[in-house]
Amino acid sequence: MPGTSDTAVICDDCLSLGRPWYRGRAPVRYAGVARKLVLGLKHGDRHEIVDLAADWMVNARPPDLPDDALVVPVPLHFSRLVTRRYNQSALLAQAIAQRLDLEFCPEVLMRSKRTTSLDGKSRDARFAEVTGAISVRPGKEGRLRDRNILLIDDVMTSGATLAACAVVCHSAQCREIFVTVLARVAKEA
Repeated sequence: MPGTSDTAVICDDCLSLGRPWYRGRAPVRYAGVARKLVLGLKHGDRHEIVDLAADWMVNARPPDLPDDALVVPVPLHFSRLVTRRYNQSALLAQAIAQRLDLEFCPEVLMRSKRTTSLDGKSRDARFAEVTGAISVRPGKEGRLRDRNILLIDDVMTSGATLAACAVVCHSAQCREIFVTVLARVAKEA
C-alpha cells in the first residue's frame, strides 16, 4: 500500500482472499516509472536496476522478518529461463540475501509445468494456470523443513504465483513465509 504506517495495512485483495504467507510487502506500485523499471529488468536485460530495487525491497521488507530466513526466488520454467537467459527474481533475491546476510537458495523451487503468460488474465484464471506448476526440486525438501522463508518476486498482481510457491513450501514443512516483491499491482482508487 502507498504511504507509511506504524500499523499493518492490508490490501483489499488480501482481505477478501486468504494468503498462504504470513506477511508481504512491496516498496512500489506497479505503475508509471516503477512499471518501466520492472519491465526493463524483466525483459530488457537492465541488470543495473537490481541494486536499486534490492535496496528498496530491503527497506520495505516485513519488519518482523527473522534473521534466519532462507531467501527463495520465484522460479522460471526452464524454457523461459533459456529464452530470457536469467531469472529476474533470482537476481533480486541474491542481492537481498547479500544485503541482509541471509542464506540464498535459488534451486529449491522449480516451475515443473510451463505456463502461459498471465498478462491480462483474471484472478481466477491466474490461479488456475499456476495450480500444480510449482514444486520443490526433488531432494531439496530438507532445505525448507523448519525454516522461515523469504519468498522474492518482481511483481505481484493477483498473488497466484506467490501462493503456488508458498503452498509447496508449506508442504515441505517450512515455518513462516514472508514475501517481498519489487512492485504490487493495485487498483486505482
